[in-house]
Amino acid sequence: MENEVLAAWNERGAEGAALEVLACCGSRAWASDVARRRPYAEEGQLFAAADEVWRALSVADWLEAFRRHPRIGEKIGAARTPAAFDAWSRQEQAQTQSAAEATMGAIAEGNRQYEQKFGFTYIVCATGKSAEEMLAILRRRLLSDRDAELWEAAEQQRQITQIRLRKWLANKPEDLNQAMNEVR
Repeated sequence: MENEVLAAWNERGAEGAALEVLACCGSRAWASDVARRRPYAEEGQLFAAADEVWRALSVADWLEAFRRHPRIGEKIGAARTPAAFDAWSRQEQAQTQSAAEATMGAIAEGNRQYEQKFGFTYIVCATGKSAEEMLAILRRRLLSDRDAELWEAAEQQRQITQIRLRKWLANKPEDLNQAMNEVR
């Protein structure tokens, strides 16, 4: 059975299609290239194309995607992100809402150190991870060099993108139309 969201998206204009998947990954080059490769006959083709496009992007495109992420523990993303992006970020980081103040303070300080050392936002696939786990990962990754960390952050973004594509495909087409109109 064909996915309704995928079928409707295959029919959209290029600009609207790219904007729609921007909620899954904050790189405009990624969104444009994934949209340009349509139509996709089935979800697996979209997932494979998403990974292929991601891996072929420039570092500048990766950094653009990273900038659109809120820091772990923050509430909202960068300006002009689709409403779904912020909603999914909140959902992915839900476990930070009940974390101890000391843990969240350590994450905030770790975020600052990370950005100072590497020059980009700490990206971790937060789905299913406690604040304590994310802090432990952050502390481990602070020991990396920039090249290794860039690749790790890109892999984490790839995983996040795959999760968000699945969430996006699970929406109803009318919900997507509303979300498209909520870009800030």
